[in-house]
Amino acid sequence: MGDVIISQKNEKVKNLEKLQKPRERRAQNSIIIEGEREITAALAAGLNVKDFFYCPQLAKNQKLLEKLRISLKNSQEVSPEVFKKLTYKENPDGFLAVAEPRYLSLKELKLPKNPLILVLEAVEKPGNLGGILRTAYAAGVTAVIINDAQTDIYNPNVIRASMGYIFIVPTIVSTIKETADFLKKNKINICGATSRGGENYTKIDFKKPAAIVLGTENSGLSQDWIKKLNAKITIPMKPGIDSLNVSVSAAILAYEIGRQRNFK
Repeated sequence: MGDVIISQKNEKVKNLEKLQKPRERRAQNSIIIEGEREITAALAAGLNVKDFFYCPQLAKNQKLLEKLRISLKNSQEVSPEVFKKLTYKENPDGFLAVAEPRYLSLKELKLPKNPLILVLEAVEKPGNLGGILRTAYAAGVTAVIINDAQTDIYNPNVIRASMGYIFIVPTIVSTIKETADFLKKNKINICGATSRGGENYTKIDFKKPAAIVLGTENSGLSQDWIKKLNAKITIPMKPGIDSLNVSVSAAILAYEIGRQRNFK
């Protein structure tokens, strides 16, 4: 533990600012995790925390802060002014870490007897991805697979919106072909969500292994995915609206499947 960092020109602070950019995160093989809950989830998932920055004046959970300060290497106290400059949160809680990311492949994914997979094509907004991951954990989704990723899965806003569940729910970046081949090999029924023309989602039997594929709000699923589907499903909507927020759609479908399976 060193002296308290009070200057924004400190080299460690400058590096934290660099890590806000995806290119720098990839170059340093490092991600920023902000928040007591999020850091706790990352540690529970076994991530390697390289540096821990904390601000006692902002921390409500002093007991946990002291525990992490002692147990984590390279612990560094930061002044409230500097910490607030580094944070994404409106009300920061004084916990921030730099960790080594973990990237899973489809080959590493271990499936239960009756898996439920969410596949997201070209998801753009970090908040949507984070919200889906949070829902995925709550609804018992086996894994989330991302095709044609438009956002870094470890964007600080993804981590924040997921409340750290990105470290708990297996999250894999893969191609459409690799994903479809994996699902077919494991005899998982592939259902694509479309705004019109699909069967009402409540009429589908989801008690067997299933994958739900969701596209973008603007253009929906690509033709590459549509050609690989076993079924099209639709969430009924009143005339005048052609799509729902992708995180809302994911939640509706995941919970319908959970309901059919009695949330086992």
